[in-house]
Amino acid sequence: MHMGIEVVIFAIKLFLVFNIIMGLASFCTWVERKGSALIQDRVGANRAGAYFDFNLDIVRGFPSFLRPLGAPVTYALLLPVVTGIKIAGQLGIINTLLNDAVKALFKEDFVPDGVSNFMHSLAPFLAVLPVFVAFAILPFAPEFTVLGTVVRPQLAPIDVGILFFLAMGSVAVYGVALAGWTGNNKYSLLGALRASAQMISYELAMGISVVTIIIFYGTPDLFKIVELQEGSILQWGVFRNIGTGLIAMIAFFIAGMAETKRAPFDLPESESELVAGYFTEYSGMKFLIFWLGEFAEIALFSFVMVLLFFGGWHIPFVHLPAGVWWVALIGHGVLMAKVLFFCVLQIVIRWTLPRFRYDQLMNLGWKFLLPLSMVNLVIAAAWELSK
Repeated sequence: MHMGIEVVIFAIKLFLVFNIIMGLASFCTWVERKGSALIQDRVGANRAGAYFDFNLDIVRGFPSFLRPLGAPVTYALLLPVVTGIKIAGQLGIINTLLNDAVKALFKEDFVPDGVSNFMHSLAPFLAVLPVFVAFAILPFAPEFTVLGTVVRPQLAPIDVGILFFLAMGSVAVYGVALAGWTGNNKYSLLGALRASAQMISYELAMGISVVTIIIFYGTPDLFKIVELQEGSILQWGVFRNIGTGLIAMIAFFIAGMAETKRAPFDLPESESELVAGYFTEYSGMKFLIFWLGEFAEIALFSFVMVLLFFGGWHIPFVHLPAGVWWVALIGHGVLMAKVLFFCVLQIVIRWTLPRFRYDQLMNLGWKFLLPLSMVNLVIAAAWELSK
């Protein structure tokens, strides 16, 4: 019986994690469309569904079994549905989350001549799968007890979770490199080379920032790191050790944006130079997978940043009882609010700052961010030893 409960709990956690990934990716896609429109003083997506109408004559034409209460009552019951569709259309939700997806599904799947169809199809999955797998080690709420079983809202509760996150970031490079190579296009190959160099370069600064946090809390376990940030806001990673936590957070944030290959670090996809970079020769569902993975990566990076530097699900100076399901719900809501904030922040930066030149990009990573992270690590370690 106990094994059966564990299987059920695991299945529920798997379902919830998948839906959180898809929900955050969809939210980022919508903010990308509407947020960029507002930043650029445009109206943005607001057409599909915005003029949907359902007048009384249409209701009268319904078969009798569809209107048992009569046309006026049926119309009154359907009015909230129609109103909801109109509001969703005006906000661009139908355009972004429904129409774009359907359009991509029905587009032609183009494969360049002389290229293996299998390898061409494998690249987007290799680029996206590590991002999805990395979500398995993220804790989504504090522990709670149900039916006598302690539930940790974490799909894979491993004690070296942060190292697994870094490993998955390294594996994602293979999908990008393969996409550029199988594109059989000089622009695709140049984009893949840029992406590979950029991701490998900024992983160093990101890894050193993570090591700084491990020094602070003495563990690479993400769940324990969040638990150690409970209580005062001064326990959060960003406020630890006379500013070294803040420097580590800034370095992690910059490196994370470079890892997601978003402006001002979007050199691998720079449309003014390389058409679309490493996925120039991708269309339809394959292109949509790259697009989905990019926004899922934004959400993943925001999650890790909140867990390491901003207290996870903890509310400053508020202590709630442990092991209670409603506390876990509150903690999950607090965590998601922080994550959504950093998702929106990255998108706002993407539509605000101009793109770096490639030499500026590499200089920032190798000549500024990496030395700063190393010096900060030494200072943080010395401070911890002096305690």
